[in-house]
Amino acid sequence: MKKAGIMIFIVGVALTIFTTFQFFHTRKITDLGVIEVTKEKPYSLSWSPLMGIAVMGIGGVLLWKGSRK
Repeated sequence: MKKAGIMIFIVGVALTIFTTFQFFHTRKITDLGVIEVTKEKPYSLSWSPLMGIAVMGIGGVLLWKGSRK
């Protein structure tokens, strides 16, 4: 329980610091013999820093309850 609390707390810190995750998807538009046309389309995921603080709180509670045994 204590290890899970530490891991969840670390994830919460990362969610608070990094509030956007962006990645690219390469899509093939057309293929004309030896010529291939592709396009990269960006996607982004965003979340509030409050979500990271909430996850840190859950990890802190698990860490606190896990150390009582």
